[in-house]
Amino acid sequence: MQNTDRIWNIIDERGPDYTALSDRIWEMPELAYTEFRSAAEHRAMLEREGFRITDDPAGIPTAVIGEAGQGGPVIAFLGEYDALPGLSQEAGADRHKPLPGNGFGHGCGHNMLGSAALLAAVAMKTWLEETGQPGTVRYYGCPAEEGGAAKAFMVRDGLFGDVDAAITWHPASITRVDDALSLANTRIDFTFSGRASHAAAAPHLGRSALDAVELMNVGVNYMREHVPDGSRIHYAMIDGGGIAPNVVQARATVRYAVRARDIHGMKALNERVVKVAQGAAMMTETEVSVKILSAVSNLLGNTPMEEIMFANMQRLGPVQFDDADRDYARRIQATVGQEAIESDYRRAGTPLRADTPLCDFLVPLDAVGEALIGSTDVGDVSWVVPTVQARVATHAIGSPGHSWQITAQGKSGAAHKGLVYAAKVMAGTGVDLLTDPAKLERAKADLRDRTRRTPYRSPIPAEVAAPIQPRPVDL
Repeated sequence: MQNTDRIWNIIDERGPDYTALSDRIWEMPELAYTEFRSAAEHRAMLEREGFRITDDPAGIPTAVIGEAGQGGPVIAFLGEYDALPGLSQEAGADRHKPLPGNGFGHGCGHNMLGSAALLAAVAMKTWLEETGQPGTVRYYGCPAEEGGAAKAFMVRDGLFGDVDAAITWHPASITRVDDALSLANTRIDFTFSGRASHAAAAPHLGRSALDAVELMNVGVNYMREHVPDGSRIHYAMIDGGGIAPNVVQARATVRYAVRARDIHGMKALNERVVKVAQGAAMMTETEVSVKILSAVSNLLGNTPMEEIMFANMQRLGPVQFDDADRDYARRIQATVGQEAIESDYRRAGTPLRADTPLCDFLVPLDAVGEALIGSTDVGDVSWVVPTVQARVATHAIGSPGHSWQITAQGKSGAAHKGLVYAAKVMAGTGVDLLTDPAKLERAKADLRDRTRRTPYRSPIPAEVAAPIQPRPVDL
């Protein structure tokens, strides 16, 4: 406990530096693989703190790794800093008020995610120096979690090969240890090529790529009835073939996200979706090309690490919000409705609490909630390294994921308090693993048991590279 108390004091001392970092990242939202400014901010902090830096890990210029310490177990903290399109929003507002500019916004709180993970890594570095404890702390600055699968590329390239344990968190409405449920996910582009013609004078000479996309979508919609429970299939039109309805569209692209409970189920579902695309091409006498953009694995839990993390939460108690935080959260709740609030409680498996705009409690470790499951590239890390993740309250209960409400709360007092709390939970978990070899060995044994029958295989084909974007000329 003495070790944990000291590292928590370090976090309290250094917290303002990292809430300020979070605010700076919020103010320059960048999408997957374009996070050049955000990555530079994280790199600058690592350099200032004296970490040994690895630039462009896995060939990704918006990723960065910082390392400190010597020997002993390697404890990794995973950070993120990518934003989302269409979620620009004025900070602190209680109504939808987009800012002028590119329209991007931190609607999933990744500005906080990376900042708290880095704060935990810095605190552990300082603690290692003060105590002389052998061990290595490593911070992974990870871009492109929102669909870009950067961690999956990093895992495929062996960048976690010597890591003993990985720790991360995610901003949330309710504080708990993550239940390690996520869907394996592949993003695939289907590009149809046909033949252009005059849509009125010579329609018989055309072969419409847009028709092929529409037929594919219809086919997949009919398929939805016949997929395993928990599977999800979504699509977005990337290129509809132009804006002239009097031209038969010769080229069109649709992007699919195919999700399933595990990697095996995802691959089987991918094959079925590809067959539907091939059928649409046959019906329209077009050709289809299939391009996998990214893929992630489902999360694996780790019971020993989850127990350690929950013990740290219990020692800390819930996040300590103040009246101003609660007042703002009530105003946000007024914009989301009772159904969204109740959904958050069902997801956490905890009873509804009246007049509780911000989470002032901890969800028990054995709580079983409603399965509302997304995808994350943390999943791939969890297959090769014992991994644990916290969910920490930073915004009003009921705030929808990927929403303007979360963007608006991203620089609030509640966000700052939750960020510092998350750093303490992660750092305390890291210290417990570093100072107790038996705990770390139990975590490793748990992973070995979970992967004994199904060893990890990257869901990203070897020939697929991360979609690296050009560096802006002003950087």
